[in-house]
Amino acid sequence: MLKVENVTKYYGTFKAVDDLSFTVSDGEIFGLLGVNGAGKTTTFRMIIGLLDKTSGTITLNEKPISYDVTNEIGFLTEERSLLTKLTVKEQVIYYGVLKGMNESDILKKLDYWLERFNISDYKERKIKELSKGNQQKVQFITAIINNPKLLILDEPFSGLDPINVQLFMDVIRDLKNKGTSIIFSSHRMEHVEMFCEKLVVLVKGKSVLEGELKQIKKEYRKKNIHVEAVGVDIEALKKVNGVVEVIENETELVVKIASDENVNDVFAFIKKCKEVSKFVVEDATLNEIFLEKVGVLYEN
Repeated sequence: MLKVENVTKYYGTFKAVDDLSFTVSDGEIFGLLGVNGAGKTTTFRMIIGLLDKTSGTITLNEKPISYDVTNEIGFLTEERSLLTKLTVKEQVIYYGVLKGMNESDILKKLDYWLERFNISDYKERKIKELSKGNQQKVQFITAIINNPKLLILDEPFSGLDPINVQLFMDVIRDLKNKGTSIIFSSHRMEHVEMFCEKLVVLVKGKSVLEGELKQIKKEYRKKNIHVEAVGVDIEALKKVNGVVEVIENETELVVKIASDENVNDVFAFIKKCKEVSKFVVEDATLNEIFLEKVGVLYEN
């Protein structure tokens, strides 16, 4: 289990992280979110021991983060951190040795992961010869080659097509099921919704939204209603009690309402229309919640 307790970080007089606390249990995927400059990267670097905290404590399985513990951590950075003149094999051996592994174990695991990521033919190829997506695969392999107890993933799907995004997702879920604690950061909120059970949203280094994703969405009263019907009077629908916005898509209407208490009002209006084939009430998306919460705070 990772515990971050009352952690603050100053750069001179600038407070980059402000009294941040959260825990990530074994086998849990935790979302650490925020816009650029919110304090995510600083937090990651403190967790892995690259930056000293100004105050607070960070422990992994009740041990302070030190060089003895960092061998149990994997970190996939948003930026490329590969040595492009090395071959794939040389690169992974280099990172594996830094994690305290011996070369024979590294090579066994490397062959498994190369096959899993469909890049076995690139083992002796130089990094600079690979596509952006295949470089991302190699960088992911370097982060997990040591079977980390804690894995930090910062924009892991960068440069990937949908097929390879799904491949990464399958691997991440496998690691979770084997007990790895995972911190996941992405600007793509739909990816966060697929994975994360709990999350923290940072604004200017401070937590402004935290908790279990299901509970966060439940407490956010706004809902989206997906409607398919014939003869809907859009202007009249916009005037129904609680309707905030009506979006006309090619195949359906999306009716945004202020509260779940307004569902019956919208239903009473829609059922008067012809050929109602769809009326589905859904929670607001995490992207909507994020934009409303973070946007208001940045404006103030």
